[in-house]
Amino acid sequence: MHLQQIQYFLTLADELHFWKTSEKVFITQSALSRHIKSMEEELGVRLFERDKRNVKLTPAGEFLRDQYRRLMLDYQSATRRAQLIAAGESGTLRIGHPASITFSVLPDLLRALHQGHPYIAIQMMEVDAEDVDAFLLADRIDIAFTREPEKSKDLVSEELMTEHFALVVPAQHPYAKRRQLKFSDLAKLAEEEFVLPSLTGKSEHANQLRGIFAEAGFQPHIRVESDFGVTLLGLVAKGVGISIMPISYSHHHNHAVRFIPLPTASTLVGIWRRKDHNPTLKTFIALMREFDY
Repeated sequence: MHLQQIQYFLTLADELHFWKTSEKVFITQSALSRHIKSMEEELGVRLFERDKRNVKLTPAGEFLRDQYRRLMLDYQSATRRAQLIAAGESGTLRIGHPASITFSVLPDLLRALHQGHPYIAIQMMEVDAEDVDAFLLADRIDIAFTREPEKSKDLVSEELMTEHFALVVPAQHPYAKRRQLKFSDLAKLAEEEFVLPSLTGKSEHANQLRGIFAEAGFQPHIRVESDFGVTLLGLVAKGVGISIMPISYSHHHNHAVRFIPLPTASTLVGIWRRKDHNPTLKTFIALMREFDY
């Protein structure tokens, strides 16, 4: 018994007429009769009661009609889902990202993905820059946004956008109304207290922060260290200290702080496994490349 025979059976169960059914399924009436007889012999049950005038389902036929309808719907759904997966239009994509793009680039990019590819599900994971390569190589994520290029030959990265760092101050700070700063302006804040990520790390982010303070000619007085950007924003808003962060954080809509751009810029890259042939990942990379950052 095969799927085509089941479809013949279901059509006949609806029509209860051999001639009308044979026309609907594009086979001869005698061929339809042979298929139904073959099914009955294989199943060991009669599916129809028939005479010269009438065709009627047996109780066993009625039961199988209902069961086979559900099975055919499941089969069609599974087939369609497989086709979508193969085309990169369905599946789950695991994305690693830094906190800085949570309120800027990332929401708009995911909205564009959902609008164009609504059957792709997303799992988000905030990943520290130094962990990105390890997470990708361990297959814990499929793609990541980070500010550092890949370090493994098994990974590939692509530059997406460049943004400036900014001095982050409370709304009442003397620098709050400045539109931009030079390093000489930053040098005048040498006596202020800062809230920052650790400057002793090996990440590109820590390296860039060290470079900013080197250009300004001083080592900052760090009152609080945190690797969580939202925490730093909250501390600045409460007057605990000032900070330096990628300007993407300005999209957090915290009206108690101000962002003043600095000359140093940071690059955002996408990074993924070089030999990953996941169709859903290919769809996302194509969208990522076309996106207006």
